[in-house]
Amino acid sequence: MITIIPAIDIIAGRCVRLSRGDYKTQKVYNENPLEVARQFADAGITRLHLVDLDGARLKQVVNWKVLESIAGGTELQVDFGGGIRTDEDVRIAFESGARQITAGSIAVIDRAKVLDWLKVFGGDKIILGADVKERKLAIHGWQESAQLDLLPFLEDYQKQGIRQTICTDIARDGMLSNPAFELYREIKQQFPKLTLIASGGISRIDDIYQLQDDGIDGVIIGKALYEGRIRLPELKGFLC
Repeated sequence: MITIIPAIDIIAGRCVRLSRGDYKTQKVYNENPLEVARQFADAGITRLHLVDLDGARLKQVVNWKVLESIAGGTELQVDFGGGIRTDEDVRIAFESGARQITAGSIAVIDRAKVLDWLKVFGGDKIILGADVKERKLAIHGWQESAQLDLLPFLEDYQKQGIRQTICTDIARDGMLSNPAFELYREIKQQFPKLTLIASGGISRIDDIYQLQDDGIDGVIIGKALYEGRIRLPELKGFLC
């Protein structure tokens, strides 16, 4: 059964969504992220992907208070990303209630640091964030290309103990244009033991069924929920 993971993206403490990672396209959906998180929890959702977009841009954790409020105000298992660069950022995230952190840009620019975190916290606590545009890794809130190819990147980190990755196709994120099915199938075929969470382009419930049929382990849903393309009651069939 595929795991359903709604996303809450935060700018200035508010729940927003972007299109293709462009900060100029931000749309505010709710001033109170805890309210949104509680709606997810009430629907039977157990996991949440929380992204600090201010942190991603400023390269340090900013919206940790939002994480603290959601982790303390719901039973959701929160994975937290955006701006995590230092040991102090990791400490803040876990002390604020994150069950897991997502290492995105830092995994590209400071491999040794992420490997240290893997040794300290283990592969169950550190999720590899693989944000791609035309199969090249993107960093710093998707504002820069690292010119690194996706598949060798995943292979290296899996050998080092990474067990989960969130792969986001930036060109599709927030566009409601269907997921990168072919890319996800290729990743799963090459790395069958890697827990693969698809992100970007989910626009309808059939997309989730297709990902499940393809053997994808989890799916992050954002704008499709906020725009009413997918409604929470439709997800009950995927919830244990």
